[in-house]
Amino acid sequence: MKYGQLIILLILQLALPYCSKKSGQSATGNVAPSNLNITFTVSTDNSGNVSFVSKADNAVSYDYNFGNGVFQTVASGSITYKYGTSGTYYVNVIAKSAVGLTTTKSVSVTVTVVQTLAWSDEFNEGSVPDPTRWGYDIGGNGWGNNELEYYTNRPANASISNGTLKITAIKENFSGSSYTSARLITKDKFSFKYGKIEVRAKLPGGAGTWPAIWMLGNSISTAGWPACGELDIMEEKGSDPNKIYGTLHHPGHSGGNGDGSTLVISNATTEFHKYAADWTPQTIKISVDDVTFFTFNNSSSLPFNQNFFIILNMAMGGNFTGSVDPAFTSAVMEVDYVRVYQ
Repeated sequence: MKYGQLIILLILQLALPYCSKKSGQSATGNVAPSNLNITFTVSTDNSGNVSFVSKADNAVSYDYNFGNGVFQTVASGSITYKYGTSGTYYVNVIAKSAVGLTTTKSVSVTVTVVQTLAWSDEFNEGSVPDPTRWGYDIGGNGWGNNELEYYTNRPANASISNGTLKITAIKENFSGSSYTSARLITKDKFSFKYGKIEVRAKLPGGAGTWPAIWMLGNSISTAGWPACGELDIMEEKGSDPNKIYGTLHHPGHSGGNGDGSTLVISNATTEFHKYAADWTPQTIKISVDDVTFFTFNNSSSLPFNQNFFIILNMAMGGNFTGSVDPAFTSAVMEVDYVRVYQ
């Protein structure tokens, strides 16, 4: 063999393994995932948990669409997701290769979710609110709404008898204010994220009264308002006692620009009604006596994805309800129970 031929042969032998390897890698990387298989197990405890396992040849990650507006990317293909409400969900999985080629497959998942009682106060014990459950906001600074009352922790303004909590507003001169009342809070004692809160209450009447059942985000101490989020389950103007307001406040939607709606009911001041909010990562539904009158679309960009604490109060006057009837002497907001289900 001539010397030149020998050199060419050696070059070809050295190059062959490299070319072969490079060609093999390119071929593998440009193959879309195949044989995508999705298996799932629905928890039998009605918790809403569903365990998914997705596997495909040539896949390096899996994009899950859980059928309720929630998306998540999982490298391993295995994930347990918790649904907040019962229903049938169409779950779509996209298997991706290293260079972004995809294969898609969907499955139908039926989930039953049963919420259990997580926290409650039935107001059946003692003569004043349970200090392990409730604290008080105290003061008479108008509370950002030009309100006229001074909030106290006195039994005259917040008491328990005959199985109900009674928040009483009184016309009296107290620390520079013309009225007293109470504002009970569960801040630093109980808060929760997602679930259903239900409050059975009988509302006061009389122009100038402003009862409310509502919640604030725990981040109020650091983020302030409205960045912390506010969820008003029930507000009522005493001058229009059967019109119930349900409203959410958040950045861009504070004050009179809140997101909400109203419902006119009967006998709000003479009978007890159930005021509730059903809260998930996807929606917040506000209802009276199980009739939903406002549905809000929640999302990860909003402040309604953190723990919130509960507030029960009755204000007097202020921007929302207007002037107080000169003949007013006292009024009571009566609460049968507060229950949180998760």
